[in-house]
Amino acid sequence: MEKEKKNGVLHVVMFPWLAMGHLIPFFHLSKLIAQKGHSVSFISTPRNILRLPKIPPHLSSLINLVSLPLPRLDNLPNDAESSTDVPYNKQQLLKRAFDLLELPLTDFLGSSESKPDWVIYDYASHWLPPVAARFDISRAFFSCFSAACLAYIGPPAPLINGQDFRTNSEDFTLVPEWVPFESDMAYRLHEIAKYLQRSSENESVTPDMVRFGFAINESEVVFIRSSDEFEPEWFNLLRELYGKGKPVVPIGFLPPQINEQVDEFDTNWVGINEWLDKQRVNSVIYIAVGTEATLSQEELTELALGLELSGAPFFWVLRNPPESTQSVFEMLPHGFVERVEGRGVVHLGWAPQVRILSHDSVGGFLTHCGWNSMIEGLGFGRVLILFPMVNDQGLNARLGNNKGLGVEIPRIAQDGSFTRDSVAKLVRLAMVEDSGESLRIRAKEMKGLFEDRNRNNQIADEFICFLEENSPPRLTI
Repeated sequence: MEKEKKNGVLHVVMFPWLAMGHLIPFFHLSKLIAQKGHSVSFISTPRNILRLPKIPPHLSSLINLVSLPLPRLDNLPNDAESSTDVPYNKQQLLKRAFDLLELPLTDFLGSSESKPDWVIYDYASHWLPPVAARFDISRAFFSCFSAACLAYIGPPAPLINGQDFRTNSEDFTLVPEWVPFESDMAYRLHEIAKYLQRSSENESVTPDMVRFGFAINESEVVFIRSSDEFEPEWFNLLRELYGKGKPVVPIGFLPPQINEQVDEFDTNWVGINEWLDKQRVNSVIYIAVGTEATLSQEELTELALGLELSGAPFFWVLRNPPESTQSVFEMLPHGFVERVEGRGVVHLGWAPQVRILSHDSVGGFLTHCGWNSMIEGLGFGRVLILFPMVNDQGLNARLGNNKGLGVEIPRIAQDGSFTRDSVAKLVRLAMVEDSGESLRIRAKEMKGLFEDRNRNNQIADEFICFLEENSPPRLTI
């Protein structure tokens, strides 16, 4: 037998973490790969597969959706298959169940009719690279995080061998010593406290920093959902931290497609669209704080009364906390919904975020600073009001603030408390006041970068070329 370089159709396996902010970018990437004629196996759990947008008909023969049932664990609800389905303090339990997918995924990789050329995986599946290597499958870590976030996490070796300098909350509030330029890229105390508390309650689960270390170290390439144009300083630093043997390749922003919203929610959109059509251009502030964090009673009250004080039209998406017996509507200030009727909408449950952000009446986006949501807002030129909650969101807020993409609601570092007056002030600044005009101009400039189809397609083509040129040779007889 001899090895021959394969120049034909690739088979790429995609395996994201169980969160919508990861499933959707992996799905976008799958379509880019399929558009070039390559075959994709997108692997997740049954409920998450159902949450994906429909595969475009012309790509349906190239994208195979593979369901692996999530193993059941005590204290994990039977229908919980994503971070949306569990309270924040149970997400490590979800990771424990996720780790039990190693065996069925190994069986898939070893028995697949068409041997995979690449497996593209997320940070959480730290156990996957050695499995793929055993089958001679090339391994790529796809970061759904910004380059700045990865640079903050740092080089992989200390994360793996237990030499990471960050051992308590205060350590995470320090800019890492390997950042050679002036920066405030670090967490605030309240942003990291929930995360560390969640981790300490599940000490038997592999820590996230260790997962990142293995995911980066065991990969042959790191793909990042960003661009050199937007984060040149952070991409340059990452290439230094990872060394010459580890390519760091941007894949662009994967800008949102309005027509990709799930069809079953079309009736939901009709009423929303009718309300938005009645509002003035760029007058509405859209508010959504993601699917992972839950607002406390105090946060919900101050946010609500701040929106009321601002006088701005708003569309606020809320959801009932997982496993809670109290409706979020019951937690709103007494009489709030009636007082803002006509000017503000409080929407309970899922909402078509991309469609809402694309509407001409929307001018601003009060966001939890998930990277996916920030990209969606900037892709439509919306001014961002930064309200980070958990995970990477604090780092994204620092990045957005430093790049002039929006304004951050001031909060007490220790407990994250804020006031209704500060919310009202920043909403007016972002939406109507003359002093916020530079923010609105900057947001429109960023739209040119984040939504630029030609440039994003060019970056995506370079990503596909990397896969094609670096796929493992096929054994032929």
